[in-house]
Order: sequence, then structure tokens, then C-alpha cells
Amino acid sequence: MTAKALTIAGSDSGGGAGIQADLKTFSALGVYGASVVTALTAQNTQGVSGVLDVPPEFVAAQIDAVFSDIGFDAVKIGMLSQAPVIRAVAAGLDRWGAKKVVLDPVMVATSGDVLLAPEAIATLRDVLLPRALVVTPNLAEAAKLTETAPATSREAMVAQGRAILAMGARAVLVKGGHGEGNAAEDVLIAGDETQWFSAMRHPTRNTHGTGCTLSSAIAAGLALGLDLTQAARAAKAYLTAAIRTADRLGVGRGHGPVDHFHALWATRG
Repeated sequence: MTAKALTIAGSDSGGGAGIQADLKTFSALGVYGASVVTALTAQNTQGVSGVLDVPPEFVAAQIDAVFSDIGFDAVKIGMLSQAPVIRAVAAGLDRWGAKKVVLDPVMVATSGDVLLAPEAIATLRDVLLPRALVVTPNLAEAAKLTETAPATSREAMVAQGRAILAMGARAVLVKGGHGEGNAAEDVLIAGDETQWFSAMRHPTRNTHGTGCTLSSAIAAGLALGLDLTQAARAAKAYLTAAIRTADRLGVGRGHGPVDHFHALWATRG
């Protein structure tokens, strides 16, 4: 049987993040992808110029349509900009018994544009976190979820991860890509165990969609039958390679996308 994954997220008209990045990642990793669009964004590599939220009842209709026919081995959740949409997604997950749920708490775009209404953060924390197999915040998102300052050390990353675990998630991957140092370090916390994943940084401004890509790669791994540790490790390796070759794409004049098809387009000059 074909492994299948669903992305529930916003659309990026520039193609580098959101459902576009998720579907590219699923395809690159051998997983069939479907989508539920939660918001439309007018954006490119230089920023977001507009956001149009999809009504929560239509988000629910999309969820019911794809689950009733296709069924999924894993679900990735990304941009949910408003509290009513968050509640609609949570209800849909419950209706269809979704188990392997990867929650990427998207709050701010790479360009700095805010994508989650501040009043919706509590809803995300209270309603969706307990339904996630793993939550994948970056340093800024982990700080907002825990109402603390952004972590600047390994110890602080672990402490924030454990605080998010206490909110109901079964596992947390705190991503250190926006931190300092020569290596980008992420920590996976599940129960009493912590595991670190490290990769050397590559100097490029083409990092649009890195968070979306990592979380969707984890969902793809879970859909293919990997356990969470294996899926996180494979996703880190996939994203690292996509960043290393991102400059070959030459897309846009700002923060360009990562190279989702680096392995498949390897013959490029």
C-alpha cells in the first residue's frame, strides 16, 4: 500500500513554505500527499502582503472529504491563524481518529510576518497540543508557548521542551536552527529521554520553509513506518541536504526556498 500523509496548513503563493513545501516534501520522500487549506497567503520570498482565512466550517468540510475517502498514515499541521480554525481542526482529528499527528506551531514567517493571532496561541496550546504525537517549535515558538525568553543554551531548550510536554504533547522537538554557533542543534524530548540531532550550518539566505519542511519530513517518515526517533533523524538529514543545495534554485530576490528535490534533480549544473 502507498504511504499517505495529510497536511493541514496555509497556502504559500510563493511555493516555498506551507502546503506547497509539505506536498513537495511528501513527494520527494515517496509519500502520497493531500491537503486541507486553512488560510491563503499572498507572499513571495520577500514577505507576506496578505492573509485570507478559510472559514472553519470549510476547513472541517475539507477534513471530512479527504479522510472519508483516502485515509492517512500521518498528519502534519502547520499554519492555523485563528482560534475557530484551530478548534475545527481539533474536532476533525477527533472525528477521524488521527493518531500520528505532527504539530508545527507556526507563528511567524521567515520574513518576520506574524501568521498566528496572539489571542489564538492559548487555543493552540490548550486544544491541539494534547492531540499531537510530536510538537516541533523553533526557539521563538517554544518561548511563546512557554511564556519565557528564547532559549540560548541546551539546558534552556530542554527545560522549555519539558514545559511543553507538560501541556499534553507526547513528544517535543525543539529546533535550534535560529540559534547561534556552527551547528544547528535540535532536541527530541519524549518521556524521560532526550536525543540531540546536530548538523553543521550552511551559509545561505535561502531558508524559507525550513520549519514546514522538517515537520512534513517527520510526518512522511511516520507514514512510512519509522518510529519517531528514526523519522526525526531522517527528516534532519533531508532538510540539511535541502539547505546545502538551496542556492542552486535561484528563486526570488529574498529568502528563497530550500531545495526539496535535491536528490531527484541531482543532475543540475
